[in-house]
Amino acid sequence: MEARFDIAHLGHVELLTDRFEESLDFFTRIYGLKLSGQDENSAYLRAWDDYEYATLKLTKSDSTGVAHIGYRAASEQALLRRVAIIEASGYKVIGWVEGDASHGRAFRFEDPFGHVFEIYYDTQWYAPQEEAEKAALKNTASAFTGAAPRRIDHLNLLSSDVSEFRRFMETCLGSRVTEYIQLDNGRLGGCWFTVNNKTYDLACTEEHGGGTARLHHVTYAVDQREDILRAADLFLQHGVHIETGPHKHAIQGTFFLYVWEPAGNRIELANSGARLILAPDWKPICWTETDRKKGQAWGLKTIETFHTHGTPPVKSTEH
Repeated sequence: MEARFDIAHLGHVELLTDRFEESLDFFTRIYGLKLSGQDENSAYLRAWDDYEYATLKLTKSDSTGVAHIGYRAASEQALLRRVAIIEASGYKVIGWVEGDASHGRAFRFEDPFGHVFEIYYDTQWYAPQEEAEKAALKNTASAFTGAAPRRIDHLNLLSSDVSEFRRFMETCLGSRVTEYIQLDNGRLGGCWFTVNNKTYDLACTEEHGGGTARLHHVTYAVDQREDILRAADLFLQHGVHIETGPHKHAIQGTFFLYVWEPAGNRIELANSGARLILAPDWKPICWTETDRKKGQAWGLKTIETFHTHGTPPVKSTEH
């Protein structure tokens, strides 16, 4: 197996909140994630068809943003192979850490912009804890409520140099670039990465707020566009701040809806249809600055907060 395929998929994101109870209520009662378990500092959450115990670790903090991003390796051998590559890469290595309620030991490292990543193999598969959690159909993992996202899809990180972040992802995780934004000034405005045949599992866009190690958003996927339209009504009913959408992205073609959870972290629901990257020799699609000025796929202009709001906030640029 090529080392490029050592990583199987995006596993989980640890999200920080300074309004823990309100955030937990949003993610469970309104957004529709399932609570697998809880300890003194964190709640372990998953979408109804995520096979792992947790894809979102919600942690009490005096700040917001992302604490770490976890990717699952394809095997124990792949994990060790990838660790050797990371150790030889020159990027900052944190080292092996103990796992938590959702997975075993993990190897942590850091991108040049302060985002912490980990890779692991041993994981805890989810098992229904109550009869009400069991799905009526045996081939789905559990029942669902709220907006009912099906699985974790991707996250978007911010960095001051997307080209350098691209080198990090290609080197450390063996990611492929599927689409990117080429700015008129020669810089990369954004890159979309995948470690498998999904169109992307992580995006990085340029930091315009002057912050470091910031999160733009975390996204869960739904089966169809109608799920997102229903979710918009649900968010409206519960007073959730809808930032933009529902609409369709030009890049990647996803149907989207962005909201802010109570602590201010941006959360997306998305539907990518049946789009996959199956070509082994896929050639990344370039979007120019002129392309981007046309707005989203059907002409919706990108609102200002989408360029400036990230977590944790930078007070001089936040709206």
